[in-house]
Amino acid sequence: MPAPSKATVLSSSDAVAHLASYQCLDGLSVKDLMDSRVHGGLTYNDFLMLPGKIDFPASDVITDTRITRNVVLRTPFMSSPMDTVTETEMAISLALLGGIGVIHHNQSPESQAAMIRAVKRHENGFIADPVVFSPGHTVADVLDIKARLGFCGIPITETGYLGAKLVGIVTSRDVQFESPATPLHEVMTTSLVTAPLGVTLAEANQILRSSKKGKLPIVDDQGRLTSLLARSDLLKNQNYPLASKNPDSKQLYAAAAVGTRPNDRERLKLLVEAGLDIVVLDSSQGNSVFQIDMIHWIKQTFPKLEVIAGNVVTREQAASLIAAGADALRVGMGSGSICITQEVMAVGRPQATAVFAVAEFASKFGIPVIADGGISNVGHIVKALSLGASAVMMGGLLAGTTEAPGEYFYHDGKRVKSYRGMGSLEAMEQGRPGASGLANGKPGSTKHAPPLSSKPHENAATTRYFSESSAVKVAQGVSGDVQDKGSVKAFVPYLHVGVQHSLQDIGVRSVLELQAGVQDGRVRFEIRTPSAQVEGGVHGLHSYTKRLYA
Repeated sequence: MPAPSKATVLSSSDAVAHLASYQCLDGLSVKDLMDSRVHGGLTYNDFLMLPGKIDFPASDVITDTRITRNVVLRTPFMSSPMDTVTETEMAISLALLGGIGVIHHNQSPESQAAMIRAVKRHENGFIADPVVFSPGHTVADVLDIKARLGFCGIPITETGYLGAKLVGIVTSRDVQFESPATPLHEVMTTSLVTAPLGVTLAEANQILRSSKKGKLPIVDDQGRLTSLLARSDLLKNQNYPLASKNPDSKQLYAAAAVGTRPNDRERLKLLVEAGLDIVVLDSSQGNSVFQIDMIHWIKQTFPKLEVIAGNVVTREQAASLIAAGADALRVGMGSGSICITQEVMAVGRPQATAVFAVAEFASKFGIPVIADGGISNVGHIVKALSLGASAVMMGGLLAGTTEAPGEYFYHDGKRVKSYRGMGSLEAMEQGRPGASGLANGKPGSTKHAPPLSSKPHENAATTRYFSESSAVKVAQGVSGDVQDKGSVKAFVPYLHVGVQHSLQDIGVRSVLELQAGVQDGRVRFEIRTPSAQVEGGVHGLHSYTKRLYA
């Protein structure tokens, strides 16, 4: 091509102004990108987002997001209710880091309720229902609480109940080296620092700081115990500033999954008594009379409980659940790494298209959507958010972390943990009398598998796929293992900072600004051909090491 003459060369100073001569911005709008009649159904790998202008540091990016009508998180991260992903440790750790973990229900109702209680007791403002003992209790009772709930700073009242006169407190130092049969009145500390009923949380925290005590009992004018404050919670506030907390109780948010069968109503009652904030109705196909009836019942019975319904992938599915009263929708069918629903059932939808379609419809009614499945890196998280998701639900990305259930073992020389789909035959056999729980039927291949509950229970995997009455179980998931990822306390901060840097590259300062920019056409997209996907990954090397964070 010949060089332009001087007469046709524009002045460099006019470069920005000259952009106005183009009919549209570079790249595609989200509506052009997601036109299924032109491009078909898209996954996250099928497109990219175009960069914007950077005029702020990545640390300024705000990742706050609303995951239900009334619950806002500081980060858009949720863990999936799978029995190889989310139990107590994952739920607590993720909540401390600004997300939320959804505790699975492939276990007995009592076990699931105990996990909810552990989450709610982990961090508090004023502890309104502390464990209380009487002077007649023994050291063995304190050790039992420490083993089950993880703490042993326990106030002692005359009767052993909240509301009775405070007479002492027992700490870990008081019971060290003592016989389990020793009565608490022989070892308890009676010189106490207390605060009066009506003290503010800030004032109580200051008293706790200056007293250098581990616990601060709150008492009324007659010396009766009304609540408790813990020093450990002050440290958690300092170490975990993004923690997901109920603004009223200052406790960590707790979420759990249940099914849509009659027995699940009794299960849910136990969970609510334990302090549940959010319930996820766990079904592979959410548009069912079972789920609609369950939503109606929950809203009548527990009107303050937030309900996340699903799963859905179409506007029509979403409409049924929104009309029933859902507070949020879970989007995805067959897109998870261990899910074979699309292959076996010929039903589902590519995840990016599903998220966009449902989010576009649900947003008209103020209902947030959660992108569930298909998330394998930071880029996928940002793409899901750009298409309208308020948060992403992760299974495989968090499986293999220290906090995921199960034990590590070695497979082909690599340290791994079990990861299985809730539609796998192994998950469907969990909790059944005499079930082996072996993956692929191989002894020794599941030393990592979660232990069976102490007693048989209704299986969550079969109810999730409406197959509990089927004589032949048709698998919609597989069992496998994933490599050790270390602790979520290092991995999730990496995801958070990665999202911040991505939004900085796009030129937006928050998740809300990202979604507004997508809707008004300022944030642009580009389709990726198969060759472009190869080009965008590591290529042309003999060998390499891929370290994601340090």
